[in-house]
Amino acid sequence: MSETSVLASALRRDRLIVIGGLLGVVALSWLYLFRRTGMDMQAMGDMAMPMAPMPWSPGYFALIVAMWIVMMAAMMLPSAAPVILLYATIARRRRQQGAAAPAAGLFALGYVVVWAVFGLLAATLQWGLDAALLLSPLMATTSVAVAGLVLVAAGLYQWTPLKQACLRQCRSPLDFLLGDWREGSRGAVAMGTRHGLFCLGCCWMLMLLLFVGGVMNLLWIAVLALFVLIEKAAPGGHWIGRAAGAVLTAWGGAALLSLA
Repeated sequence: MSETSVLASALRRDRLIVIGGLLGVVALSWLYLFRRTGMDMQAMGDMAMPMAPMPWSPGYFALIVAMWIVMMAAMMLPSAAPVILLYATIARRRRQQGAAAPAAGLFALGYVVVWAVFGLLAATLQWGLDAALLLSPLMATTSVAVAGLVLVAAGLYQWTPLKQACLRQCRSPLDFLLGDWREGSRGAVAMGTRHGLFCLGCCWMLMLLLFVGGVMNLLWIAVLALFVLIEKAAPGGHWIGRAAGAVLTAWGGAALLSLA
């Protein structure tokens, strides 16, 4: 077997391993969310009368943080798959040439850490809204004013230069890797973190829309995850994102006008 054939076989094997790992993590994350939201809906259905919000003990807060981290993995890893797969391919080629190029898992770890920090902040925001009695059982805001402001802010953000700059990095994984390549294990984590920061800059306002449709609303979670994937991967995704921004702004404006 020629050296080229060996390399091609190794690349296919690495690609299958990375794809299998990503699919496994994403599938388990969605399974957790499905079971979690199903249990919460069953608990609410068994209530004979409205109950006070659950006390936010340290253990409960940790559970909510974990839920947010799993939810971010379920929503964001599919859209990060192209850059993770491309990193794995480049790393394998560099190893064949004698360079130190760690496995794609370290790159993915850096990416997930960024969204884990966001999950911690989002859980803290959920805590504050719940303490202010502004959340429904589905963990959607009960304030029309808050929902309207979040929708308008998310819609306008879709048109900002920061959003568009971050989206360009997410839509061009090869340009990102060639321009930001770092050597070694720390370099792999740093690259994943940097790409995660671009992704965060692209999508953080979209994630806050979970408080509009419901943090525990599985359909709403799936819709947002699908939109993120389309915006990053579909031809003309940046224009789709801008169009969605206009819709969100109009939706939020209508909600705020209804209060007048």
